[in-house]
Amino acid sequence: MIVQSVWQKSFGFFGKPVVVQPTEVQLSGDAGLLPIRQFDEAIGLTEGFVAALTDLRYQPSVVHSLPEMVRSRIYGILADYPDQNDHDVLRSDPVFKLIAGRSLDDLDLASQPTLSRFENAIDVPSLRRLQDVFIDQFIDSFETPPTQITLDIDPFDDPTHGQQQLTFFHGYYRQYQYLPRVITCAENDTVVMACLLHGTAHAALGADDDVEYLVGRLREAFPRVRIVLRADSGLGIPRMYETCERLEIEFTIGIGMNSTLKTWSDSLLSVCVEEFERTGEAQRKFCAFWYKAGSWPAQRWVIVKCEANAQGTNRRAVVSNRPGAFVLPDAAYDAYADRGESENRNKELKCGLQSDRLSDHRYMANLFRLYMHAAAHNLLVRLRHVVADPPQEFTIAEIPAEAVTGRARRGHHNRRRERDPLGEGHPCTWRTRLIKVAARITERARRVLVELSGSWPYLEHYRRVSEQVLAFSAPECDSS
Repeated sequence: MIVQSVWQKSFGFFGKPVVVQPTEVQLSGDAGLLPIRQFDEAIGLTEGFVAALTDLRYQPSVVHSLPEMVRSRIYGILADYPDQNDHDVLRSDPVFKLIAGRSLDDLDLASQPTLSRFENAIDVPSLRRLQDVFIDQFIDSFETPPTQITLDIDPFDDPTHGQQQLTFFHGYYRQYQYLPRVITCAENDTVVMACLLHGTAHAALGADDDVEYLVGRLREAFPRVRIVLRADSGLGIPRMYETCERLEIEFTIGIGMNSTLKTWSDSLLSVCVEEFERTGEAQRKFCAFWYKAGSWPAQRWVIVKCEANAQGTNRRAVVSNRPGAFVLPDAAYDAYADRGESENRNKELKCGLQSDRLSDHRYMANLFRLYMHAAAHNLLVRLRHVVADPPQEFTIAEIPAEAVTGRARRGHHNRRRERDPLGEGHPCTWRTRLIKVAARITERARRVLVELSGSWPYLEHYRRVSEQVLAFSAPECDSS
């Protein structure tokens, strides 16, 4: 336990003294992690993560176990403590002790040097097992075999500022960096696979191998599942198309607008410009045709979107083999554009959960860190699905939701966010409305008592999340 010196400060802004002083009472500012820990216990996420790791330490001398250190790091990431240094003070926090399985009076948790040794001791077999753990947990997350799984592949930049292995200067991003790449599932928002590319790697490096391995695992578990893949033009290389076609994956992948595509869509763009000038209303039209690039063995179906509005003109193109793309190219393109939601998951992972803070020296340690950030993301995402309270699905003249386009589709997403702040909330929302709450914690012989302030404005969120987590895990404990 960290022992603070006794002091007292008095502020005079109120008219009578406002006195501030430390107390010996066990307090924490992260009591909202407790229902998340209960949910984790029910689904076994961190337990499965730890099972993949190899502990080569001499066990009789071990003070800080692997489960303790993994949970300290993953829950620290959830609570906005992404760095090892943060745990020099968190190691004595009563909530973090409870999460790690220690009593309040037990020894403190691992400090920064111990956590650094832990991360740098990771080996290749453990990382390979972690890859399978993520896929296994993704498969287990479905209560019934899914009919369709939509996979989105996206890289994002991770600027580096030290001497990390395999970081190089990237000309496009104009910085020294790593290039993490993740495969997420649009149906349940989880990270299915993660990899850490070197700083100047092509975004598609090894993506075809990852897709082939993942699809093989998914079809072992769900033989009848329909697999759809979406990616931007950074993944649009012949090897990716060929892999998807060989594996019978439905795909929609972006393609850069070259001179041929521009020539073939010029007439449609002219129509959009004329209509916009005549009506003053933004125009959005589509054309589709068979096209064969010089490096392709055969023609592929290309959809081009043309827009004209007050900001000017815009054209975007995708390559697709989806059956609906030949009938409703606009709906097929909008289904591709929905991958923006998966890009939001990348934003959560990078910005909300700060997975761009990979500051270990060893490449393997930084890949391990990326896995811990991805695990924190998956834990939060799966809890979001349990507590979600979305509005009723929209219907427009019996048109299936996947065929609805444009403003109606965006309006539905906006209604979901307004109605369901936690079910749709990013990490910052969860911290504000659940995680970051002060509590007084007392441990007795028979139970641990956690007392929250009755005036906390989000107390109802805490109660509702706790009830739903307990109903999900159905533990036999006294919740009075």
